Amino acid sequence: MGQLRDRMEQDLILKGLAPSTRRNYLLYCRKFAAFYGRSPADMGEEEIRHFLLHHIEVEQVSYDTYRQILAALKFLYTVTLQQPWMVTRLPFPKRRPQALPTLLSQPELFALLEAFRKPKYRALFLTCYAAGLRIGEACRLRVEDIDSARMLLRVRYGKAGKERYTVLSPRLLAMLRQYWLIDKPRTWLFPGWTAQGHISTSAANSAFRSACSSACLNRNCTPHSLRHSFATHLLDAGTDLVLIQALLGHASIRTTCRYLHVTTARLQQVTSPAEQLPVFSVERQS
Repeated sequence: MGQLRDRMEQDLILKGLAPSTRRNYLLYCRKFAAFYGRSPADMGEEEIRHFLLHHIEVEQVSYDTYRQILAALKFLYTVTLQQPWMVTRLPFPKRRPQALPTLLSQPELFALLEAFRKPKYRALFLTCYAAGLRIGEACRLRVEDIDSARMLLRVRYGKAGKERYTVLSPRLLAMLRQYWLIDKPRTWLFPGWTAQGHISTSAANSAFRSACSSACLNRNCTPHSLRHSFATHLLDAGTDLVLIQALLGHASIRTTCRYLHVTTARLQQVTSPAEQLPVFSVERQS
């Protein structure tokens, strides 16, 4: 895409989008140009439609991937090329039914954390669970974000660039101190080989998959399952939903309410209104 790519990257930075979002938008627009072997500036609505249909019918991408492809092309034509009429008539797909989040029980969490060979990864993923962090948030923690005086954890690089504080568990603090004595991180809490110097999410995901295999967790577990488990276990313990929303950094309470559908402890506490009916026999009396 050449100069067009450079201009789009500048527009993405000016818009204030996260680095991962910028990378994905540029990637999908490069794929769009490569698909036809032409510059997007020389194409329009028909080419966009065919490209999107190809990803739905042939590539069979997930809803979230398709949504990001469409968002990338809309940004390219609306902002960078200033041709919004090319994308305004594109229909947005109806969201497919969402499966319930994958949760881990306490024994499963213990088995998983025990399966990590390196202290850094054990500390990283205990942080994800104990503080309810996304994997990208945990990878970008700094040493100075650990506020042991107030028992808080500062999250600088939340979704959409939002900062927040979450809980710092005494057990997590003890493990982080043990880990610090071994690796002695200076700036980034979990250093790695990214350009910035912190551990990459791809390296973390690879370690997580290996640990799941060692712990014989055959379900569809991802690092995000630890965040789901954090929220659900807090609900089971009676924590207020609004407080959980703040800890997770959700913009809408509706997102947090999703966990109401998976917390079995609360479901078991519900008394059916049928209990208020008089006792009667199954057999009909003549």
